[in-house]
Amino acid sequence: MKRSIVWVAMCFLFSATLISCGPKSPFPGYTPTGTGLYYKQIEKGTGEQLKNGDVVKVNLAYYINDSLLFTTDSLPEQAYDMVRESAFQGDLYEGFRMMHVGDVMSFMINADSVYRKQFHAPIIPGFVTPGAFLRWDVKVEEAMTEEAYQQMKQAELAALQQKAQDDFNAYLTANGIDAQPLESGLVYVCTQKGRGPKPTANQNVKVHYTGKLLDGTVFDSSVERGEPIEFPLGVGRVIPGWDEGIGLMSKGEKGILYIPFNLAYGAREAGPIPAFSNLIFEVELVDFK
Repeated sequence: MKRSIVWVAMCFLFSATLISCGPKSPFPGYTPTGTGLYYKQIEKGTGEQLKNGDVVKVNLAYYINDSLLFTTDSLPEQAYDMVRESAFQGDLYEGFRMMHVGDVMSFMINADSVYRKQFHAPIIPGFVTPGAFLRWDVKVEEAMTEEAYQQMKQAELAALQQKAQDDFNAYLTANGIDAQPLESGLVYVCTQKGRGPKPTANQNVKVHYTGKLLDGTVFDSSVERGEPIEFPLGVGRVIPGWDEGIGLMSKGEKGILYIPFNLAYGAREAGPIPAFSNLIFEVELVDFK
């Protein structure tokens, strides 16, 4: 009986020795996965576990030596990412697949691998020393299918487009601009008649202009620079509202182009011009040939 107890005790000791010889974490509070990834659970969520193909709404930040390198809080809108196959063992996507919706977790990931295999950086930053790790703090707020994500983005886009169109119509009404829109939606008001024919496609036109947002903010002016611009008409060198609007004018004519966002820069920003901006241009067709 005593020999049996001794044998059992030895077995337990042997097992404990094997466990203690497993992978250890050099980061206090973090558990190793055996793939080079280390994780720490901060808050436990109650949603479903993430899988490849899920589009996730996340808040995240990553650090090196406690120095913040990036945070999604600095982005102009909410960050989304898709859970996908790992770029290397122990990467962030392996971490994502460990998480559930609502989880807050922290991961330690090899910095060199992140920059080389995930970011595809041509040069590794000098602050990434051999053996350095990045700390990623991640919160998963929501998960959805790619189809659901695309539907959500389309709905958001439609809402922004509708708001921009409503703002354009409201501006025209509030300022007593009763000129009939052209079929495209462009509104042109002539303030000084010109003479002679109108320019045609591919002719070079010379135009003075002052561009404004609906709130009156001037974002550009050739008048202030004292030099009109020249461009070939009707070949897409300028926004569609200009190609169409300047083609309505005769030499020496002055007018105002009220350009809806879809005939300007649409959903993209252009320097000081925000996305979905309706624009106003005071223009003069100086010459064309």
